[in-house]
Amino acid sequence: MYVRRKGYGAFPLMTEVTSIHAPKIMKTKAIFLDLDGTLLNDSREITEGNRAAIRKALDAGHKIIICTGRATVSAKKQARKLGIDGSGCYLIAFNGGVLYDIGQDCILERSAIPMDLVKTIFREAEVRKIHIQTFDDEQVIVEPRCDDEFLDRYCAKVNMDFSIIDRIDRLKQPPAKMLLIDYYDQTAEENFRKDILAKYGDRLNSFFSCKEYIEIIPKTCGKGLALLRLAEILEIPVEDTIGVGDEANDLTMVEAAGLGVCMANGIPEVKAAADYITERDNNHDGVAEVIEKFVL
Repeated sequence: MYVRRKGYGAFPLMTEVTSIHAPKIMKTKAIFLDLDGTLLNDSREITEGNRAAIRKALDAGHKIIICTGRATVSAKKQARKLGIDGSGCYLIAFNGGVLYDIGQDCILERSAIPMDLVKTIFREAEVRKIHIQTFDDEQVIVEPRCDDEFLDRYCAKVNMDFSIIDRIDRLKQPPAKMLLIDYYDQTAEENFRKDILAKYGDRLNSFFSCKEYIEIIPKTCGKGLALLRLAEILEIPVEDTIGVGDEANDLTMVEAAGLGVCMANGIPEVKAAADYITERDNNHDGVAEVIEKFVL
């Protein structure tokens, strides 16, 4: 039995019958993995089953790509902690804003939000009293009026430092993304997100990455576009890509991949778009299930 998507080819769903006379040729697969809620369990750790399956995939010559909304510096720390930091390991950070070769420790491509839009969005968030932050290469960047509680909670979660600057236009370079945060009531956030898309939807995209966070990224970015671009760089056909996620910011990745997978704990929108929904969730080796069934 096969799953077929948009003419991209086929992946075996359960078993594949091959001729005993035909030699079996292994194709290199590129496996794109979201972090929180997908590769990591609810304690933000990798299960031993997931770790072992990833090691087997790398040893067999396949590519492992962490695909996250986190900043590059945070994602790199997490990749090294997980042992996903050698040859064949790559990173998509900022929801597609940065493509990174972890093994070679170098940026492959970078996108950014124009500074005129950064200043405009920050000023509108200030008027609405919504916490907003952005990033440089090393830190979270905020203005003095930021919400200290929200900032501290976020930095503790992603293991990052922060810096306060008096005006956002003092940033040294345009950022890859902005982030709105509210841990208590997302109504104002959601209304702001809708207004951003209405006013600047030709230049920006905005979506929830979890119920507390709203991402703002360039229109030309996104996990799905980044998957297609990195597959092109790695010279891996789209039909040989697998995208695994659980949240709204994973939707385009799941749709773009040759095989789109939603975790059992994923939101309904991602499940509806997926070719396959895991039987096991992120706390019970769900990523290992995907690798064992479709790769090894």
